Amino acid sequence: MAAGKFVVLMVMVALMVEGSRAMTLCDMNDEGLEACKPSVRQLNPVDPSPECCKALKGADLPCLCSYKNSVWLGTLGIDPKLALDLPPKCKLQMPSVC
Repeated sequence: MAAGKFVVLMVMVALMVEGSRAMTLCDMNDEGLEACKPSVRQLNPVDPSPECCKALKGADLPCLCSYKNSVWLGTLGIDPKLALDLPPKCKLQMPSVC
């Protein structure tokens, strides 16, 4: 549990240090994250767009899986369960670590 809080803290510090630079998460840039956001919101999620699936194909999926129990995703408006549902919807193989 303490390790999870440490990871969240480090991510938050990294985001503050990055400042005005574009955000990346597990090899997904701002554009990719925004393309997938309508599919991972709790209210009225939609199927992933081709742009979202393209971004996921280039993402580090094991890294994304590491956030499945993170409260940090909620601060970005991302539902972790919906996020984990995206790769199969994009016909991508889920890593065994998920």
